[in-house]
Amino acid sequence: MTTTVPAGDRSAAPAADASPARRVRVALDLLGGDAGPAVVADAAVALAADPVAGAGVELLLVGPADVAEPLLAERGAADLFTLVPAASAVAMDEDPVAAVRHRRDCSIRIATGLVRSGAADAAVSIGHTGASLAAAAFGLDRLPGLVRPAVAVLVPTPRGELVLLDAGGTPDATPDLLAQFALAGAAYARARGVDAPRVGLLTIGTEAGKGDALRRGAAELLATLPVDFVGGVEGGVLARGGEVDVVVTDGFTGNVVLKAVEGAVDASLERAAAVYADPGPARDVQQQLRAGAHAGALLLGVDGVCVVGHGASTADEVAAYVALARATVADDVLGRTARHLAELVERRRSSVPVLGPAGSGA
Repeated sequence: MTTTVPAGDRSAAPAADASPARRVRVALDLLGGDAGPAVVADAAVALAADPVAGAGVELLLVGPADVAEPLLAERGAADLFTLVPAASAVAMDEDPVAAVRHRRDCSIRIATGLVRSGAADAAVSIGHTGASLAAAAFGLDRLPGLVRPAVAVLVPTPRGELVLLDAGGTPDATPDLLAQFALAGAAYARARGVDAPRVGLLTIGTEAGKGDALRRGAAELLATLPVDFVGGVEGGVLARGGEVDVVVTDGFTGNVVLKAVEGAVDASLERAAAVYADPGPARDVQQQLRAGAHAGALLLGVDGVCVVGHGASTADEVAAYVALARATVADDVLGRTARHLAELVERRRSSVPVLGPAGSGA
């Protein structure tokens, strides 16, 4: 039957070693999704059966045993996973900070604790994003120079991926927080292979001085950072791409814009599928956009890999979040991000300028 490991028991779930051939351990939160734990269980079983998508991954399922065991038994997967008990999820109408602080047995706190202890390499959840942020902020160390983690999403565009942050973590940001997010986003993009990331501030126009007080104050700060700040960018860049590699905004605006873009893509492709005789290509594009690497968001700013996804996620999308977590760990993306960020923070503190592309001051 399913192996049950007490939360925090490192002797039963030993810390992973540094061998490049080892499998990445992912603590997968069973609770919190809109459709209940069955969707997460479906994703886990599908990954276990897929020799490609499931390769290199070991799942630790975090949730109540009396919920998990029947779900896995129904799917013929009772012996496939390690189960780490957790009593409950953080409900969407709860105060996430209070819930995580006072309920030691909630699933997201336990999943994040597994990352801190070394029993897991990453945590994945489709529950309350605020609870995931709170658990990460309370349970994991911060990366240098950051006060709060940001929700960082990889947005696919016709001209390549770009990093959007914050996509829902801090609705009420300050100019300095946006400056911190700019440094973190630039470090993350560089860790993913962009040599000199271009950073843009999401606002209502590209002209200097456009936007509200937050955007104007942030623009002044971003212009002093050791990054290639190109100025203000409009929301259309998230669909077109090409102008920047990193888009910085507050969590409220970022979440609204991201969902608007996703909704527009879905509506356009559904209409194309209904109009054309062969809807296959449109459906394929829609599936790729919905369940690609961008489908999950990395909590950028803490010393641990934590991925969050939509509460309404499908099993395919949950599997994509696990794949993002696995790749982030296997490629040491977080380690490289931390090193690049430390350099940028030190340059900011010492006011040493750094050259951007073509020798321009950045």
